[in-house]
Amino acid sequence: MDSKIKQLNDKIEQAHLGGGKHRIEKQHLKKKLTARERVLYLLDDGSFEEIGILVTHRTTDFDMDKEVYYGDGVITGYGTINSRLVYVFAQDFTVFGGALSETHAEKICKIMDMALKVGAPLIGLNDSGGARIQEGVRSLGGYADIFFRNVKASGVIPQISAIMGPCAGGAVYSPAMTDFTMMVEHTSYMFVTGPNVVKTVTNESVTSEDLGGATTHATKSGVAHTTSADDIACLEDIKSLLGYLPQNNTKTTDKVPYTLSDEIRDELTDIIPDNTNKPYDMHAVIHGIIDRDSFFEIHKDYAENIIVGFARLGGRSIGIIANQPLFLAGVLDVNSSKKAARFTRFCDSFNIPLLVLVDVPGFLPGTDQEWNGIIVNGAKLLYALSEATVPRVTLITRKAYGGAYDVMNSKHIGADMNFAWPSAEIAVMGAKGASEIIFRKEIKEADDPEAKLAEKETEYANTFANPYRAAQRGFIDEVILPKNTRRKLLKAFSMLENKTVELPKRKHGNIPL
Repeated sequence: MDSKIKQLNDKIEQAHLGGGKHRIEKQHLKKKLTARERVLYLLDDGSFEEIGILVTHRTTDFDMDKEVYYGDGVITGYGTINSRLVYVFAQDFTVFGGALSETHAEKICKIMDMALKVGAPLIGLNDSGGARIQEGVRSLGGYADIFFRNVKASGVIPQISAIMGPCAGGAVYSPAMTDFTMMVEHTSYMFVTGPNVVKTVTNESVTSEDLGGATTHATKSGVAHTTSADDIACLEDIKSLLGYLPQNNTKTTDKVPYTLSDEIRDELTDIIPDNTNKPYDMHAVIHGIIDRDSFFEIHKDYAENIIVGFARLGGRSIGIIANQPLFLAGVLDVNSSKKAARFTRFCDSFNIPLLVLVDVPGFLPGTDQEWNGIIVNGAKLLYALSEATVPRVTLITRKAYGGAYDVMNSKHIGADMNFAWPSAEIAVMGAKGASEIIFRKEIKEADDPEAKLAEKETEYANTFANPYRAAQRGFIDEVILPKNTRRKLLKAFSMLENKTVELPKRKHGNIPL
């Protein structure tokens, strides 16, 4: 008995000493790290405390009792990232392909329960072939236990999933219910049914990469919020993302030290083109407003007609939602509405103020959009922003037309402060389209219809293609020069820092899913 205990102690000691960050940094070119290397690289040196290292599976069917490994294919525990407490699990593909068993699931559930009780972020490093088929319904029940806890923790603690290998079948639904899903290019895959099943059922031939690789989910499905070139880059992205988030829903993000100056940004002056139909890059506006080099974009390659991400303003963490005129003229469509709504609800859950930058000509027309539910999906963004109680500030840089003006954090749906640049156009529609409707008879009867249309277009533009009518009604709080934007926003968010809202008592709203 003494020799067996000594062997166990030796294994534990070896596990704790193996694969430190100092070792990993010497092999940056290594494509895939082991599960333990991932955990030790992610956490601060010497901070990891493992839980459940001696756990083994309980299966005796199919001669499984002949293969027993300590930890049962998943490493679980807690540690710190930049001195902040986090809980982490990392599935080990070298043990039964990382397949989830009853005890494997119990280990994950244990740290999920602890993270929820303590109020600390949960990070899952997924690398698994799916449910352990030798255990049947016990492994399926294990997944359901995890899913249930994902829902309980939603909106209470930040949940981050990194897909660092295969993630198939029922396993995909846990990352899907966490706040952020990060994938590694060429080595991670997510799909409900794999290529072989797809081939059998639908006769489609598709590779794992095309079906559920990082690029596919980052550009087509929107499942992946970020992608990384390798394991090291993915783990660094997790650390960066965590820096913008609070520990839980009762806290706010720690303010980064920042020294204020006059904060005038002259580079914002000439961003808007003279031609209102000419596009520009909204990223230039964002970088001209925020603290230098502080933007962390989410869903960068999905629904590119809207930008979402985190940044810092005077050292404070904020969430940014911005129309992107470079893509589809910045219109709202099905995917961009879902993307922005999801981001809005996350920021509202975790007390992160919202800045909304508006240059939107309306909703994208067409049968494709209507048949795919632009009505209900556009309503998701409207609902999410209307529901949000965090400080909400809007800046209209150029176009704000039609119902999209209302949806993009207008004063009418509860925005706290609404600014506009002199170039802003707030109207039901563009001057040309409006003139063709309003002055149809005059234009038709004119000797020169084209000249009359141009005249009426100018008349309409002079009346509505500016922010001053809206400012007169109080829908815009102030028309500001572009170079003064950062200073105005710093003051606005500082003023709103202690904002509180009393909501009606209810179980929950019914967002149009």
